[in-house]
Amino acid sequence: MSTSIHNVLTIAGSDSGGGAGIQADLKTFSALGVYGTTVITALTAQNTHGVHGVYAATAESVSAQLDAVLSDIPIDAVKIGMLATADIVRAVAAALQRYQPAHVILDTVLLSKSQHALLDKEAIAILRAELIPLAELITPNLPEAAALLEQDCATSEEEMVLQGEALCALGARAVLMKGGHLGSEFSPDWLIEANGNARLGGARILSTHTHGTGCTLSSAIAALRPQRLDLENAVSDAKAYLTQALINSAKLTVGSGTGPVHHFYQWW
Repeated sequence: MSTSIHNVLTIAGSDSGGGAGIQADLKTFSALGVYGTTVITALTAQNTHGVHGVYAATAESVSAQLDAVLSDIPIDAVKIGMLATADIVRAVAAALQRYQPAHVILDTVLLSKSQHALLDKEAIAILRAELIPLAELITPNLPEAAALLEQDCATSEEEMVLQGEALCALGARAVLMKGGHLGSEFSPDWLIEANGNARLGGARILSTHTHGTGCTLSSAIAALRPQRLDLENAVSDAKAYLTQALINSAKLTVGSGTGPVHHFYQWW
């Protein structure tokens, strides 16, 4: 008996270095057994040393891509990454309202690892008001959560939970507060849901190959969400996948800066 393969859409920017953005999302989708479709919001000129230029798409081109995919292909989950401008945020929100996909995972990408702004200030306000309420899950790191709430960055797990609950109050059904910026021996994440909070622990992986970790985690959650019974199982399994991709990342020799994780560690 044949088993149908889930279709997942990524809405994000292109990374010319191949480690993050659309490229990381498609690699993750393939590694986790789903068919990937794309809507490209921006071109970036980047490599392992950082982002050297951002060239946003027009809102009209983003809307056209969204309509082309969502009107034809049954999409089981959507991952949203870099959106670049307020007009693109509005275009994505409008398309989600039109088509209402079952699972929307919003990675609130505000800055690159090299601290290059990937979303302008006006767009952050629109994202907060119009897009977060449409998401099943948002996945901010601690600086992103602080920026969305206009608060200081959390410095403890207790503050992480409080900020996650505050983000849920903005309309998101669930929040994954990523604890990588805590600077502790461990890298705990907290999944904040209406029916309770769950601590998802994990050892900190010491590696210089961390480019695209946020993109990979959110796209892994999107890929696994239609394949799992609930959100917590999807997040836990996505974290396990990312952990192994980090552990095996040293096998790759990509650039002389911050290298990518190894999305295909199970095969080569």
